[in-house]
Amino acid sequence: MTTPLPSWPPRHTDRRTTAPRLAAPCEPLDPACTGRRWVRRRARGMTADAAAAALDVARFDARQASRFEDLAVDERGPAELGEWERIARLLADAPPGTVYDPDTDDVVRAELAADAAAAAAREAELCEAMRIAARANELQALRELDVLEQAEPRPGDEAVRDELARRAGGYVQDDVDAWLARALANHRGHYADPAARAAAHLLPTPVLAHAALLAALARTGAPVDGDLEFVGHLAQADPDATTALAALLDTVTAAKGGTS
Repeated sequence: MTTPLPSWPPRHTDRRTTAPRLAAPCEPLDPACTGRRWVRRRARGMTADAAAAALDVARFDARQASRFEDLAVDERGPAELGEWERIARLLADAPPGTVYDPDTDDVVRAELAADAAAAAAREAELCEAMRIAARANELQALRELDVLEQAEPRPGDEAVRDELARRAGGYVQDDVDAWLARALANHRGHYADPAARAAAHLLPTPVLAHAALLAALARTGAPVDGDLEFVGHLAQADPDATTALAALLDTVTAAKGGTS
């Protein structure tokens, strides 16, 4: 009995992948930086005379390279020459007998600090992307179980909303927007914190308009616990008009002695 071979290309299914597109942080390739670091390794322990001799060689190499078109546009060569010039000046101005040590070079130390800060920023960016992806997977699972409304919003869910839209090809996810709007209107989850509500401007205007109208309706005493799907439709169709309606309802409520 033979095992049937899998079909190729593979057949599409209705299941969507939730795997995020993540890239490991890495140091950007910089030929000029590579050249300067190579010079510093070569120059370690050099005296002023040795550095001056090395500079003469670098200048000769630069003149030779200028004759070839492919080398004339190379970033590494000029960077190496510039670094030899800097180190030669540094040693020429130093007390006699001084040798070059990149570990005590202020320029090198500043560059290393900047590199460390950039690496930390890339690592933080990757960690945040992983957090967003994991939270998006969690919310997607709740959507498939039809229990998204039971979830409590967390800090950063605004970015998770964008990730879910990206996975759907950029299309608006009505259920996610409605969930966030209701949570914002009812001060649920991290929206119980006024600072989080103030930062909700990261959400799209229709979501904010949706939340504003839900909150205004609640202040009128109208029941808003049911499925008010029309509010979301209004907000998506005309968020400015929806926000204006919410303001009007608040004005009427205040005029009748309602709470605000």
